Amino acid sequence: MQRVLWWIIRIAPIGTLGLIGSAVVQYGTDKLLTLIWFAVAVYIGLAVVLFVVYPILVKTHGLSIKQYFSGVWPAVQLGFVSRSSIGTLPLTQRVTERNLGVPREYASFAVPLGATTKMDGCAAIYPAIAATFVAQFFGIELNIVSYLLIALVSVVGSAATAGTTGATVMLTLTLSTLGLPLAGVGLLLAIDPILDMGRTAVNVAGQALVPAIVAKREGILDESLYNAPRDGDPFADDSGDDADAEVVAAPADARDDGTRTEAVRA
Repeated sequence: MQRVLWWIIRIAPIGTLGLIGSAVVQYGTDKLLTLIWFAVAVYIGLAVVLFVVYPILVKTHGLSIKQYFSGVWPAVQLGFVSRSSIGTLPLTQRVTERNLGVPREYASFAVPLGATTKMDGCAAIYPAIAATFVAQFFGIELNIVSYLLIALVSVVGSAATAGTTGATVMLTLTLSTLGLPLAGVGLLLAIDPILDMGRTAVNVAGQALVPAIVAKREGILDESLYNAPRDGDPFADDSGDDADAEVVAAPADARDDGTRTEAVRA
């Protein structure tokens, strides 16, 4: 079985090259070059949310924009390279607690919930732009009702999308709702890994932002921790916690050893 999987992995790039060549022959080079502009449009939308919308929300609630970005940036970086909100979840929760000052009792609930219901990149921005692109690519004109449906599906979908393959599912749902060709899903999958990096980074940033805002509103945010200087390592104090645990456990182990020794002698 492992050998079969090894050969599949080795041959997969050749198959991908064949699929790309087939698409070039079918659609033409000019049409496929429009995918570059589509990717640019998606990243512009992601940048607007990450660097305009989120800072406005942070500032509106009386928090420092600089401290927010410096606190959440480790998780954003991991989300960008891993392309998985669920895979980044432990680090997202850690920076939310250690850097943004959200109490652990609340962060342990809000961050995992956000990993499946806070998908601004995958379920809001991407399907809306992708549906418009697919319609233009196949020469289908959208009316005002179609754009309203895109907005509705994007808003609802951003709160009900799984942390894995969420963008593809949402795109399929959006195209089906509008009656657009589902062949557009396969067309966009060619550049999906490039887009997924940006989408996941925005998702992770939002999943840490919302608990911080709610904690601020409820008066439970540790603002001294939020405004503290960053050392760049959200796991820095774990070694100290482990050492303390060992010190506490050592006397108990010593007593147990003594008890066992006396029992053996008896």
